[in-house]
This record gives sequence, C-alpha cells and structure tokens, in this order.
Amino acid sequence: MKECLANGVRAALVLLFIGTAATPASADWLLTPYLGITFGGAADFGDVGDFEDNFEKKVTFGGSAAWMGAGIIGFEVDFGSTPNFFEVTSGDSNFDFGDSNVTTLMGNLIIGAPVGGTSGPGLRPYGSVGIGLLRTNVSAGGLFDDVNSNELGLNVGGGAHVFFTDNVGLRGDVRYFRELQSGSDDDDEFFDDLDLGSFDFWRATLGVTFRFGG
Repeated sequence: MKECLANGVRAALVLLFIGTAATPASADWLLTPYLGITFGGAADFGDVGDFEDNFEKKVTFGGSAAWMGAGIIGFEVDFGSTPNFFEVTSGDSNFDFGDSNVTTLMGNLIIGAPVGGTSGPGLRPYGSVGIGLLRTNVSAGGLFDDVNSNELGLNVGGGAHVFFTDNVGLRGDVRYFRELQSGSDDDDEFFDDLDLGSFDFWRATLGVTFRFGG
C-alpha cells in the first residue's frame, strides 16, 4: 500500500510539472473565488478521541487560479480556508475544540474538455487531482495541548464550469481531501514511508469564474 501510494504521489508531481510546462501561451486563465461547505470530516486526536464523520458542516471559502488550453489539460493552484472546522455543537459528540481552522493550498492537474468551444457560452466538465499543503490549527483553550500541523495533503474531485459569456461563468466543484504522513524525515525515504493519515474531509463549493485569454 505504501509503495503504491508513494508511486502515485511521484506520478502526480510529474504530471503537475508536465501540465505546467505544456501549457500553451494561448491558454485561458480561469480565476474563481468560491464559497461552500465542508462535510464528512474525520480525525484522530489521540487522547481526545477518534472522531469519525462527527464534525458538522462548516462554511468554507477560497479561490483558485487555473490555466486551461484549447485541449483538455490544465493546471490549477487552489487555496481554501475553513474557520471553526473542529467545533462540534450538537448530538452526543457535543464538544468545542476552541478556535480552530483548516487551510489548504494545492497544486492540481486538471483534465476537462470544452463543450461549445473556449469562447462565448459553453460547458467544461473536468476532473482534478493534486497534492499540497494541508494545515490544521486547533487552540484547545488550556484543556489539551494545541494541535498545529503542516502536512502534505492529497485532493481529488471534479466539477464543471458553465460560461454565459466570453468572460463570466459559474463553477460547481466537489473534492475529497486526505492527509498524507511520512514516518521518515530523510528526503530519500520520505515518499517510501508515505501513508494515508487519519484526517480527511469533503468540500463542495460554488464560485464565479472570470475567464481571460492568454
């Protein structure tokens, strides 16, 4: 499992590099501020407990900048932030972890075919996969040690852009995020010891996309 995961992350890095290098000068820039929710979150806080699908839906916001050519390959940088992610206020798991947030910064490979061309009204469904920073910050208010981590994260998902004019459209997007952890600090062995972490969640967003010709 670890070997397959390590090979998969290496392949994702290679694809991201190729996607960036192969982006033609005429590619469109797609800038999308978005708003949405996170759901289905799970995490293991050690002495505090293992929380499986107990975290409530939380409002998340962020933005992405993508380069898409006339073909199907593109590259994206995506930033997202979710305040109060670990706060639980209802049910049997009523517990307030104090101030908390989750921040993601991902570099993604996009595969999406334009339907109706790359100008004017049209549709571009797409799939996305990538890796990057998954930062968690939990201030427990003195009851437990604060939890702050910067981990490698994986995300995979998809959605669609619906354009109404040459320059403006909407984007609906759903993605799954998962923490990746390595048992080694050695750069040569980092990917070999890489494994799936205990923290994961889903994110659904809706945003306005501004399209600019390159």
